[in-house]
Order: sequence, then C-alpha cells, then structure tokens
Amino acid sequence: MDDIAETDRAKNDTTGTNSFLTRKVNPSRISTATSVEASNNLPSTHKCVIVVDQEMPIGFIANTASVLSLSIGKQHPEIIGQDMVDSNGSPHQGITVLPIPILKGTAPLLHEIREKLRPHEPELTVVDLITATRTTQTYAQYSNKMLTTPVDQLNYCGIALYGTKKLINKFTGNLGLLR
Repeated sequence: MDDIAETDRAKNDTTGTNSFLTRKVNPSRISTATSVEASNNLPSTHKCVIVVDQEMPIGFIANTASVLSLSIGKQHPEIIGQDMVDSNGSPHQGITVLPIPILKGTAPLLHEIREKLRPHEPELTVVDLITATRTTQTYAQYSNKMLTTPVDQLNYCGIALYGTKKLINKFTGNLGLLR
C-alpha cells in the first residue's frame, strides 16, 4: 500500500485494528501519485464536450448536462479518476480527469451537428438527448419515442462527444462556452 494510504490509515486508526481503509474506502480505488499521473496522461489526445440548446431554461440545461455526463462516464469509465481521501482521511469519490466544457448551441444547430456526426461514429462516442425526456415518464417511453419519431423530427436538448481532440474540434471548435 502506498505511503499516503498508510499515513491516512495510521492517523485514523484508533482501534488498533488498522481497519479504517477496508471499512471506509475501497483501497484499490485510492488515488496514489502513480495512478493520478496515469489518469492525467489519458486525455492528452482525447477530448469530451457537451453541446446544449442554450435557449432552454436553466433547469433543463443542467439536467441535460447531467444526463449526458453520466452516459459518457458509463461508456468511458477510464475518464473517471481514482477515489481519494482528504487530509482527515475521509473518502471522496473520483471525478472526471478531463475538463468537460459545456458549449452553446441551438436546437437546429444540434440537429445539424448530430447528422454530420453519423459517419464518424466509429471514431467517436456520441450521446444525444432529445426533448422527449420532458414528456415521457420512463426509459421505455423515451426509447419508444426515439424509435417512432422520424429522424428529421427529433429535437435535441444536447449532445455529448468523446474522441480525439482533432475530430471533436472539427465539429465544435467554433462554438462558445455556455456562461
């Protein structure tokens, strides 16, 4: 076990059983200098962005970004850093090792980008979210809406992209940050 984890365990072990890390934190997920450096090397050639319809209310924008972030994280768990402990030895879950800018778009622009991305999907991870999330109650209903709506009538709330920086920038490099 690394020095950081050993120090945290010793500092917080008042029972004499050295059980702090096995009870409170999964030791295999604790950040060490080596694992942090390894995760920092991961994004050197890759990028993740989210493009949202900036005309939506702030709550819808926040929800869209949350849903897309979770979905990208599911597809690419390697972009999530190791769990860590703070100076008191309290555990904290790992967060993304990549910055994920939220970029401004509009509904028509999102539709245009989505269609342009299709030929590049073998090289990119594309997660999209349509406005049906506002009118459906279950994932099955949402899935059915996606299946039964003609593609040219899909209205997008947002799109998340993960892939090489060059390809991501090709489609989003001219978009401003949502502020």
